Amino acid sequence: MKNDLQDLRRSAVVSTFGPGSVVDFRAGGGVVSGIAAGLEEWDRSFPPAGLTHPQVIRETRLQKKLGVKGFRTPPVTLERGKGDDADPRRLVAVRFPRWLQCPGCDVIKPERRWKSDSGKAYRYCPLCTEKSNGGNKVFVIPVRFVMACKHGHVDEFPWDWWVGHKPDCSISRRDNPDRHPGLVLRSEKPGLAGLILSCKKCGARRSMDGVFSKKTWERGPKCRGRRPWLADGDEECGQEQNAVQRGASNLFFAVTESALSIPPWSDQVQEVLGDWWGSLVNLDDPTKLEDYIDFLAKGDLESVLRELDMSPAELAEVIRTRLASYGQVRTDDLRPAEYRQFVSEPGRSRAHDIDFETRRVAVAPEIAPWVSRIVRAVRLREVRAIRGFTRINPPGDPDSPEVAVLSKEPLDWLPAIEVRGEGIFLALNEERLSLWESRPDVEQRVAQCEIQHQADWKNRYGDDAKSPEPITARYMLCHTLAHALMRQLTLECGYSSASLQERIYAGAGDDTMAGLLIYTATPDSDGTLGGLERQGKAGRIEGILQRAIEAIEWCSSDPICITDMMGAISSYSHSVCHACCLAPETSCEAFNSFLDRGLLTGDGSGSGLGFFEDMLRRP
Repeated sequence: MKNDLQDLRRSAVVSTFGPGSVVDFRAGGGVVSGIAAGLEEWDRSFPPAGLTHPQVIRETRLQKKLGVKGFRTPPVTLERGKGDDADPRRLVAVRFPRWLQCPGCDVIKPERRWKSDSGKAYRYCPLCTEKSNGGNKVFVIPVRFVMACKHGHVDEFPWDWWVGHKPDCSISRRDNPDRHPGLVLRSEKPGLAGLILSCKKCGARRSMDGVFSKKTWERGPKCRGRRPWLADGDEECGQEQNAVQRGASNLFFAVTESALSIPPWSDQVQEVLGDWWGSLVNLDDPTKLEDYIDFLAKGDLESVLRELDMSPAELAEVIRTRLASYGQVRTDDLRPAEYRQFVSEPGRSRAHDIDFETRRVAVAPEIAPWVSRIVRAVRLREVRAIRGFTRINPPGDPDSPEVAVLSKEPLDWLPAIEVRGEGIFLALNEERLSLWESRPDVEQRVAQCEIQHQADWKNRYGDDAKSPEPITARYMLCHTLAHALMRQLTLECGYSSASLQERIYAGAGDDTMAGLLIYTATPDSDGTLGGLERQGKAGRIEGILQRAIEAIEWCSSDPICITDMMGAISSYSHSVCHACCLAPETSCEAFNSFLDRGLLTGDGSGSGLGFFEDMLRRP
């Protein structure tokens, strides 16, 4: 498409509508469905290319984890003054699916067989337009069904195969120069069984009943490895494929990674240095760093040193310290370092730290048996990057071949956004938690979820695949508590549930953690108004925690909910439903999996299963 369609939010380009996703647009009154193009198209259609582009952000720890040198934000066009030419740069979408249907006559056929206007992305039916009152165009719409496979490929629905043309039908012949004068997809009665596909030429008919059945496609055409978001990017596949609805949520799951900017990476040194950073840290002789900075300080680097209020010697020392810290950055898990920042005693100055500011809150005696640390995160910065996506199944193993790529060849950058906001951090009482998680009834309840999770993982990736991180009682406890707090905080601070997000810290051994961070997840100024972090003040957070626990003790779906009759098997959860614990998927880091309100409040028997059960029994 070479036509302007419509705008997208930056945050959506790194999540719901990332490269490889199917997006519906409006164009001149018609509906146009396109698949967002890959990263090579970003470089081609929105120069300058790569990290030379001015709309770049950096997050050192996340860069090391993902093996890139930086991140590009979804680009925006420049505003022009009166009389100036408009900025011609645009992100690109490729039309998909290419089969379109007329809502008037129900005919479906490829887009090249429909009428078009020069320079317009929409298509319309000439026959229905001629019959319409007033001559209004009858725009055709994208078909409902497409094909996708678990390796990220996506293709047109095989309409000819599905309808099963009669042997003498000219439409089914490959040498027919005017194939597809039109199939008809018409609803004759409710349901898929009443949705009938027919050939106008030979009269073949077949309902769409069973179109989503796996058995149907076991004997159907195999995946052709189509990757329309990458120019000439198709590859061999041959795996079974699935029919999905074009707007289905399982057609695109973004595989994202995120990191909080924490000291020493959260100060302004690297941001101010910008492109100078690469030159300064890659010297052939690191011992000459101070001399090199001193030389550059007489020219282009002078303004940088002035902004940082540093001498060449001070800047050289900061860079050496940062390089030493960089070597210690763990790429397997970024969260232990963040957890230590929240729970460690304050001491270092935050004078030049523009991205991380926390304030310790004294833990009140009434919640001290359960909570050991409360921290108000007055200022936070999170960088979220998209590294790929999956189809059919939500992301599991980030290194799995199921994760589709965003570009034909690996690049030294990935798309990302930065979120600046506020939050509340809580750490649980480790002594009480250790005793609780060793209870036989707790271990048994969590083991049921873990066994199912491991079995599904092996079924999906094979017995030889790397095992997933085990699901522990402390993770399920922290995760469910985060959902309960988010629901309560939406009532207390005024943010919508979709504006809050969780970050769970749970680990054992050398990285013993048990905490959670609830923070604003919006990439605009609404996330820094202070309404959330103020709820963490002494005198407020105690009541919020108490009310959050009390609110999920009983569910409007009980006793069905508490007896685990409503939870989806694939969520690896117990005793949760939309009436009590489930959160918007944009707020939950685990797609509403690994939850159990019974671990918080008990199962109603008074056995002590719930970690906070004693809190509910207090007068």
